[in-house]
Amino acid sequence: MDLIFDFVNMEEEEKFGDSKEDVLKFLKIIGVDTRFVSYTQNKIYINNLRFSKFSRKRENTFYNQYDDIEIVRSSLFQKICSKSSKVLANMEPKDRILVSKDGSPLNELMYIILEPYTRKYGVELVSEGEYDLMAEAVTLDDEVGRIFSDIFDGIGIDFARKKENAIYPLINVPLEWINDFLENDNKEKVVETPISLSGEFMEFLEDVAPQYKDNVLKAASFIEEKLEAEK
Repeated sequence: MDLIFDFVNMEEEEKFGDSKEDVLKFLKIIGVDTRFVSYTQNKIYINNLRFSKFSRKRENTFYNQYDDIEIVRSSLFQKICSKSSKVLANMEPKDRILVSKDGSPLNELMYIILEPYTRKYGVELVSEGEYDLMAEAVTLDDEVGRIFSDIFDGIGIDFARKKENAIYPLINVPLEWINDFLENDNKEKVVETPISLSGEFMEFLEDVAPQYKDNVLKAASFIEEKLEAEK
């Protein structure tokens, strides 16, 4: 297999430039499934190591052609992508997804996570103009905090705050995971909001029930589905 890779590399070396199209084409030629990697100009992020088939041998072959593009094999990033995939599976082929380019860490991360879906589902990522869905930067901590705030304010859970034309790639992802990944990737971390009553309660629960956030979100989703079914 190495001989085949070396042969392909030698045969195609002069034909590949630095464009996104050329980089992705080269990855396909050496056997990488580009539906499971995220392309950026300076880095290739592996979303799912097994499905991408991005072995160390293929990585070495890639570096022979593109030694200035880093391959990021972060297990934490793969866990984040796995959590996000539960939401992103609901997108429709050819959807136009609006992702803000305001430079915020969460929007930058959402763009990286969504990028492979341009090949997996054929969606289009846009930063302005018409769109089908807007990517909202809501983390698991944000959503659980809002649920507790609704309860403490005595209004019950406000399901109406979710927009019909929105998608929430990070709603199942803890902020701790996000900031750990951003820090390891030399990116700006997310600034946490000041502690509120719900925040204090969440800090208390962290010590006594570490998995409570996932359970709160599941319970809220179950209630929302039941209410929708009764309409």
